[in-house]
Amino acid sequence: MSEQGTQEEVVTFVHQTGSTTEPPLILRDVHIVYKTRKGNVQAVRGVDLDLRPGESLALIGESGSGKTTLGLGIVRLLVKTAEISQGDIIYHRDGRSVNVSQLNKEDLRNFRWRECAMVFQSALNAFNPVIRIWNQMWDTAKSHGWKDKKAVREHALNLLRFVQLDAERVIDAYPHELSGGMRQRVLIALSLLLDPQVLILDEPTTALDILTQRTIIDLLRKLKEEQHFTMLFISHDLAIAAELADRLATMYAGRIVEIGRSEDIFYQPRHPYTLGLIRAVPKVTGGFQDLSSIPGSPPDLINMPTGCKFHPRCAFASDRCQTEEPDLTEVGTDHSVACWHWEAVAAEVAASPLHVKIEMIMPSAD
Repeated sequence: MSEQGTQEEVVTFVHQTGSTTEPPLILRDVHIVYKTRKGNVQAVRGVDLDLRPGESLALIGESGSGKTTLGLGIVRLLVKTAEISQGDIIYHRDGRSVNVSQLNKEDLRNFRWRECAMVFQSALNAFNPVIRIWNQMWDTAKSHGWKDKKAVREHALNLLRFVQLDAERVIDAYPHELSGGMRQRVLIALSLLLDPQVLILDEPTTALDILTQRTIIDLLRKLKEEQHFTMLFISHDLAIAAELADRLATMYAGRIVEIGRSEDIFYQPRHPYTLGLIRAVPKVTGGFQDLSSIPGSPPDLINMPTGCKFHPRCAFASDRCQTEEPDLTEVGTDHSVACWHWEAVAAEVAASPLHVKIEMIMPSAD
C-alpha cells in the first residue's frame, strides 16, 4: 500500500483554539507512585508545569526519568498499580477550569480525546489488530456523542489526507496492513478527530526509519505552526526536541531539574544532567573522540539517595548536594534550574566548545 496520498489529496482543516491567554494545562506539585511489593516507586515527584497556549514543550531525559508516566498521568491512563498521590492537574478552556485529577469517569471520558489526546509510543499496540481503521475511528467518535456516521467518515478521510495518506485505501485497512510510519500517522489523525486543545506525543518517531521520521516531524511542525495546537512532546531524542519544541524541560528521577526556552537549554544549560545529555549526543559527521557519557546509573526510585538525586553521578557535587535537594530557581529569563552549583556549570559551558556540538543538533535558520 502506498504510504502517501497524491498532491490533490493533501488538505488542511481548521483547529478551534481555546483562550489565547490562559495556560490550557497547569500542573502543581504532582506526585505519581507505583505500588510494588518492594515499596512505592516514586516515578514523578513534585512536578510544577504550565503548558502555554499554542506552544510545544518537550520533556527530555533518560528512560525511567518519569516522562511517560507524567504524560499518562495527565490523561489519567496510568496502570492500576500507579496513582496520582498528590497534586493538581488543572485544565482551562474558554473560561472553564477543571481539576483533571478529581474528574469522575464520565467527565474524564469527555476530557480525553475531546480536550486532551495522547499519541502513544507504539502505534501498533494502540490499535485493535482485527478491526478496520474506520471502525476504530467511528467507535471513538460515537463514544463521545457523534451520531452522523457519514459526517464522521468525511472528517476522518479529511484528517487522513492531512497526514498525507491515501485516505480512501487506509481508512478501510486493518492495522497490520500498514507500515509503522503509516500507523503512526493514522494515530495522529485519530488524536485530532475530536479537535482537542492539547496533544501529548510520547516518542512519536521511535522505531521509524529516518525518512519516515522526517515525515512525522514535518507533520508535527505543520500542526504547531499552522493549526496552533498546544503540544507536549516526550522524547529522549534531543535532535527532535530541538526541531519541535519552544521550551524544554529536563526530567531526572521523576523531577523537573531544568526548564527554559529551547535555545537557552541547548546553548546555555545550567544543570549538570542537561549538560551531560547534550555532550552525549554524537555528531552527524566526524569521529567519536569528543563523545562523552554520564557516569553511573539512574537512582533506585524506591530507595532514593538523599539530597540532590543526581549527586552520585555529578562532577560538581559537594557536601551540600548530599543532604539538601535544591528547588527550581530562576537563573535567567524564563529559565529555571534545580542545582546548587548552576554558576559553576555556566562557567564550564562558557569554557567548553559546546556550540560546535549544538550546531549539529539544532536546526539551521534556513
